[in-house]
Amino acid sequence: MPSRRIGTGALRNLKPETLARAIEAFEAGRLGAAARIFEAVAMRDDLISGLFLKRRKCVARLDGEVVALDESKTAQEHAKVLRDFYSSIEVENLADKNERGGLRMLVMQMMESVGMKYSAHKVEFKRKGSSLSAKFVRYPLWLFENTSGSLRLLECEGQLREGTELKEKEWLITTSDGLMIPSTIAYIFKHLTLRDWLIYCERNGMPGVKAKTDAYPGSEQWEAACKAASDFGAEFHAVFSQGTDIEAIDLSSRGALPYPQLVERMDRMLCALWRGGDLATMGGKSELGSTSQWYESSLIEEDDAENISQTLNMQIDKTVIELAFGNTAPRAKFILRLPDYESHLSELSVIERLAKIGLKPDPLKLAKRFGFPLKEEK
Repeated sequence: MPSRRIGTGALRNLKPETLARAIEAFEAGRLGAAARIFEAVAMRDDLISGLFLKRRKCVARLDGEVVALDESKTAQEHAKVLRDFYSSIEVENLADKNERGGLRMLVMQMMESVGMKYSAHKVEFKRKGSSLSAKFVRYPLWLFENTSGSLRLLECEGQLREGTELKEKEWLITTSDGLMIPSTIAYIFKHLTLRDWLIYCERNGMPGVKAKTDAYPGSEQWEAACKAASDFGAEFHAVFSQGTDIEAIDLSSRGALPYPQLVERMDRMLCALWRGGDLATMGGKSELGSTSQWYESSLIEEDDAENISQTLNMQIDKTVIELAFGNTAPRAKFILRLPDYESHLSELSVIERLAKIGLKPDPLKLAKRFGFPLKEEK
């Protein structure tokens, strides 16, 4: 059982050079350090966490379907076996036994490869009467190495020697974009900028208090003046006797601060990277023109769904049919059914033309019709 405690400080004192070394090791096949950083960033960064969840859930919410490849009796039998199989699978997470589910959970875990580059499940096939089922257990990426070009299982995290080869038909390996590599680079520079911005606010966000008094230092009147200055100026305060003065050194910026623009630049890049859009709709009210742009993200969803379907077809469907019918080619396959984007785009085209002649729709009804998230008014 892998320890969840090892590596929990992956972001503590993380610096650009540390991240660079971890990414270089990841690209060379030593996945552990970078995988821990990816996991921590995906959980703790507010924007990346939301984008990663949306990308995964957009595909996990799609309806799964088994389709026969022809009208033959064999194809129908293959389709029935696959339907029974996918309706009965069990899914777990090795690093968190509380995470259990079925097909939707499996797709969610497979979609982690979009960020992590790889997702690995150990598969235990089992018979239930005349039907087949399986238990999928997700293994964390930091328990693998990839120095040979194929994932190999380590006995423990941090192991330097070569791992154990994964047996064919016992593992489901999903590969995808690995967006956490550029995302963690954006994260660390955004984090450094936010830290400097916070320091600036702490140092310059509250004025100091300077008190002057004729009282002699150490007298009751002097102590009363000191207490008053302390009460009014919790962070910066000073008390001087008459005739004493001190010049303030103003460290505050006279122009626009660079921090907001840097943070916004990173956030825009992350939105474009994960969802194919930017922050255009995050800063104000929703406009009709942005709705059509939002539907461009359907291309990403379609590609993700196709990747999951093909991975299951090649690694799971084929094995299930072989176990049920012998060494024969599958005549049915599992697919994730996508919404009809073309009909949605046709409707949007009509609505846009109507809006140009002054017949603007109700934004709330329009958002509900197309499942578009509107910003809440405060």
